[in-house]
Amino acid sequence: MRVYSATDVGQKRKMNQDYVFVSKDPVGNLPNLFVVADGMGGHNAGDFASSHAVQILVDEIRKDADFNPIKVLRHAIETANTAILDRAQQDETLKGMGTTMVVATMVGHYAYVANVGDSRLYLIQGQIRQITRDHSLVQEMVRMGEIKPEEARNHPDKNIITRALGAERTVDIDFFDLKMEPDSTILMCSDGLSNMVEDSKIEEIILDKTEELPKKGEKLLEEANRNGGKDNIAVILVEPFTNEVEKC
Repeated sequence: MRVYSATDVGQKRKMNQDYVFVSKDPVGNLPNLFVVADGMGGHNAGDFASSHAVQILVDEIRKDADFNPIKVLRHAIETANTAILDRAQQDETLKGMGTTMVVATMVGHYAYVANVGDSRLYLIQGQIRQITRDHSLVQEMVRMGEIKPEEARNHPDKNIITRALGAERTVDIDFFDLKMEPDSTILMCSDGLSNMVEDSKIEEIILDKTEELPKKGEKLLEEANRNGGKDNIAVILVEPFTNEVEKC
C-alpha cells in the first residue's frame, strides 16, 4: 500500500481547519484507517473541532472489540459527534463548532467508507467516480432537479452543509462499500480541493503514469491554489495494492 497525505492552508484563509489521519497499520481491529475532517466555527473552533473529532474517532476504534468495519466506524463517528456537542456546550468559545468527516478502511479488495458532510471519497479505476454524496444544500438542489450539476460549483450557497458532526445529538451517516481493482487509487479530500479543481482535472493528474504518488498529491494541491485556493485543502491518496508508503 502506498499513501500520500497533506493539508494546505490555501490562499485566502489564515488558519488551517482541515485535519487528516493516515495509518497503513492496524488501528484496533481495522487493518488501516484514513480520515479527512474539515472543521467549521469561529476563531479556533473549527480547527479544534476537526482535530478533536478525529482524535476521539481513532481512540474509539482502538478500543472497539467488534470486527465488522461498518459497525466500528458507526460507533466511533457517533461517539465523536457526542464529544463535539458536549465540548461546545462546556466552552463558550467553541459554541457552534462542527466538522465534516469522511473515513475509510481497506479490507482485502474492499473499501468501507463512512461520511458526514461534503468532504469526499473518489475511486479512480481508469476513470474517476465520486463514491460519497455531498450533504450540502446545493447538492440536495441538484438531486431534486432544481439546478443543474454545472451550476452547483459557483452557486452562492455551495458552502452550506446539511450534515456535520456537532450539529445535532443524532448524526446521520452514509456508508458505502466498494470493490477495488489492482490499479485502483482512492482519493479523499475536503471541499477545498473539490470546489477548486474539476473532477476531469483530478482524473488527469491521478491517471498520469509518469508521476509517482507524492507528485500527484502535490499537483492536486498546486492546482487548487492556482485556481484561487479559497479554502483549506486536504488530500489523502491511497494505492492499496502497492507495497510502498509515502507521507507528506
